Amino acid sequence: MTRPVTLFTGQWADLPFEEVCRLASEWGYDGLEIACWGDHFEVDRALADDSYIERKKETLAKYNLGVWTISNHLVGQAVCDHPIDERHKGILPARIWGDGEPEGVRRRAAEEIKNTARAAAALGVRTVVGFTGSSIWHTLAMFPPVPPSMIEAGYADFADRWNPILDVFDEVGVRFAHEVHPSEIAYDYHTTVRTLEAVGHRPAFGLNWDPSHMVWQDLDPANFILDFADRIYHVDCKDARVATRDGRRGRLASHLAWADPRRGWDFVSTGRGDVPWEACFRALNHIGYDGPISIEWEDAGMDRLHGAPESLAYIRSLNAITPPAAAFDAAFSSE
Repeated sequence: MTRPVTLFTGQWADLPFEEVCRLASEWGYDGLEIACWGDHFEVDRALADDSYIERKKETLAKYNLGVWTISNHLVGQAVCDHPIDERHKGILPARIWGDGEPEGVRRRAAEEIKNTARAAAALGVRTVVGFTGSSIWHTLAMFPPVPPSMIEAGYADFADRWNPILDVFDEVGVRFAHEVHPSEIAYDYHTTVRTLEAVGHRPAFGLNWDPSHMVWQDLDPANFILDFADRIYHVDCKDARVATRDGRRGRLASHLAWADPRRGWDFVSTGRGDVPWEACFRALNHIGYDGPISIEWEDAGMDRLHGAPESLAYIRSLNAITPPAAAFDAAFSSE
């Protein structure tokens, strides 16, 4: 199955957009999943300046790159999060942070995600990838005891904040692909079920499949694809490695920095971790996923200029490793 392989630019936002385009093109990527931070894609400028999007398109065309998705994880995180604190100040544009009053931050973040849908439509992109935030993630340890009503209120809060956002996505013909991820409203199988139920399974809200956050939680990323086949709107290929259990390296990583060998798990270059990639690509083929395959390269222990092209070669081999079922059936059908 031929699917474009793109590079997610979020981990490259310290570089100018054109430099990332140049590198991705030289390595052989088909396009980019463009992050809405750094100078890569600025939502406010895209809507205020009639020439902004055209200049982005010209730069992409200069390097023979396509774009199928833009991503606004950082602002999306603030839509539902509780608490809102200095962590958010560090990732949000100053105009979204404002005076830091939590509810004001959430409201401005929600408006920015609505504008992200409008900017995506103007760019000709039909999928926005991102986070939702969560008002109940901080209750994960279940102590102090968490009453069921508090969890229900968290999903209701998510629906109340995101349904008006999704109305705008519907208006402009764009879909939101939520990245299932710890710290979000949906972070594993059961929370994903509850999240989809909370918004009535509306088509504007789907999933960004990223297996790296599943393997260290002991989730099966291939079965996740099959379970949510109609909601896989986008694919990010990031890898993670779970450390050998030695009685000290815990699942929750002990507040240790990335690449610290004492961690219980870490992100590693795509193809070098514990994601069962072949099973996952067979599952993607089975559900007929024909969208972009985006490499989200993240490995604090490796030079990214080596890792990103290596990951591209690995994913290209997987992208063609098995034919779609229809092609298999056709090959063996009688005339």
